[in-house]
Amino acid sequence: TRPMALSISADWMQMFENLLVITAATEETDGFNRFMRTAREFNYTVLGLGEQWKGGDVARTVGGGQKVRWLKAELLKHSDNKDLVVLFVDSYDVIFASGPEELLSKFSRLAHRVVFSAEGFCWPDQRLASKYPEVHSGKRFLNSGGFIGFSTDLSSMVQQWKYKDNDDDQLFYTKIYLDKKQRAKFNMTLDHRSRIFQNLNGAVEEVVLKFERSKVRARNVAFDTLPVIVHGNGPTKLQLNYLGNYVPSAWTFETGCGICDEDLLFFNEAPVDTLVYIAVFIEHATPFMEEFLDRLTTSVIAPMLSKHGKLWSNFWGALSPEGFYSRSEDYIEIVQAKRIGLWNVPYITQAYLIKGSVLRSKLSQVSLYVEEGMDPDMVFCRIWSSGGIDQLQHVPSSPGHKNINKHSQTENYSKIFEDENNFVEQPCPDVYWFPAFSEKMCDHLVETMEHNGQWSGGSHKDERLAGGYENVPTVDIHMTQIEFEKEWLKFLKEYIAPVTEKLYPGYFPKAQAIMNFVVRYRPDEQPSLRPHHDSSTFTINVALNSKGSDYEGGGCRFLRYDCQVESPRKGWSFMHPGRLTHYHEGLPTTRGTRYIMVSFVDP
Repeated sequence: TRPMALSISADWMQMFENLLVITAATEETDGFNRFMRTAREFNYTVLGLGEQWKGGDVARTVGGGQKVRWLKAELLKHSDNKDLVVLFVDSYDVIFASGPEELLSKFSRLAHRVVFSAEGFCWPDQRLASKYPEVHSGKRFLNSGGFIGFSTDLSSMVQQWKYKDNDDDQLFYTKIYLDKKQRAKFNMTLDHRSRIFQNLNGAVEEVVLKFERSKVRARNVAFDTLPVIVHGNGPTKLQLNYLGNYVPSAWTFETGCGICDEDLLFFNEAPVDTLVYIAVFIEHATPFMEEFLDRLTTSVIAPMLSKHGKLWSNFWGALSPEGFYSRSEDYIEIVQAKRIGLWNVPYITQAYLIKGSVLRSKLSQVSLYVEEGMDPDMVFCRIWSSGGIDQLQHVPSSPGHKNINKHSQTENYSKIFEDENNFVEQPCPDVYWFPAFSEKMCDHLVETMEHNGQWSGGSHKDERLAGGYENVPTVDIHMTQIEFEKEWLKFLKEYIAPVTEKLYPGYFPKAQAIMNFVVRYRPDEQPSLRPHHDSSTFTINVALNSKGSDYEGGGCRFLRYDCQVESPRKGWSFMHPGRLTHYHEGLPTTRGTRYIMVSFVDP
């Protein structure tokens, strides 16, 4: 648990060297991660302190004094730097809309040494409202969620703090501001017109999105200003979520979703013992489902479900003041898939994925669906939102598809071209043996064939072939039967053909194949295959399971050379000439079931 201090990367302009940004954060919530994402976008960098939070529950009552104590200690380190400007902001409910150049420029134009954000409510002591100076335009009352000033003045100010951690920080700053002598001493003012700070509480209707070229700003229409910092204080966290779906570049018309590829867990970085538990029925073959789920690092995510041609969906873009449905400005375009991205929404239902670690930790003692007077789905969404956990609703641009290479190939495939001696073997003359498939590809291909179940009977009569006759029959299923022929031919052309050119110099394969099939050998079905030539220029034969654990016996014997391979390796492929020279037979399988994938290439 760590409160954080931020400072600006100061390479590009001298003035940025004199800016320090500090925030309080005791744990890495979704809100904090969003804050940090916007901070990084404008080159803010994180430094840190560290302490447990003892400042009370500021969401429901007064508190926050611990933030002043942290700030008091931190500013003592900088009290002699007269040119240093310090910005303090909350983090869980704050986003940056612009960078340090605009921030410092607006601070300079305000011509005061200390500037606090302003709001329309006098909190926490409404009796002090009459003591505030009158303002002709703008918000009248101080909010301590964001302020900026010179370090010498701020340090002198916070050194007055002598209270408890759970006392109220905003009341402390308010009393200093209302003291005319201190207000003059520190040259204090409030950002009445939201030039730097936009507090959303009481001002939700004043703030709209302003789409600029490749970025989005929050615009205050009441004062026609573009605040640098947006603060979702009080009960406005959901509105901040809505603005954060766009500001500053989470989604733009030019680039679409700018954050969909962030915060992903990549497999080469994942711990070896990573476990993924899935409680989903996948009724149709969906490629790369496991990889998709593995890469999600969000706590709760839901797909967008809608009725065709209707505006009904399984999410709400906003809530009414009573906590029920309200249509957000972007709802229709999201439902109609005109805006594709990842959206932080207040309500999801029907289908969603929840990270198990969150259920087992933060929410293990909470009833997710039961509360008197509320429907279960509303209870669920309120619990997540109040826990500082984002509910993300995903609108994909198209059905999932990925490069076959990462998932079908063994990791040693590329080494065939780098280190042939160690990754290509020649067990028999002109018979090459090399790694071709990953174990997962082997398993999935076998599972797909068994699920299809339309194994041939192993007889000479075969209606799948032109002419209806098979000279050397096997118990098999063709790739055409599982609608995978085009993908397989692409695999032959892109990954097998280059190996062929390397191993058989001077031959340039067309990588065409009519016969592509998985063969099944069983002792009580078809244990072996009689000697034969293949109808191909060359043949590949990939072992799809393992000798010893899955079956006994099996292998291939090349009669002309009296050479045989009795222990095929799972995922490794034989490649050998088809006609004339390599008369061969399949050796008997004595136990279990053996599977091989065969292609007669360039017949």
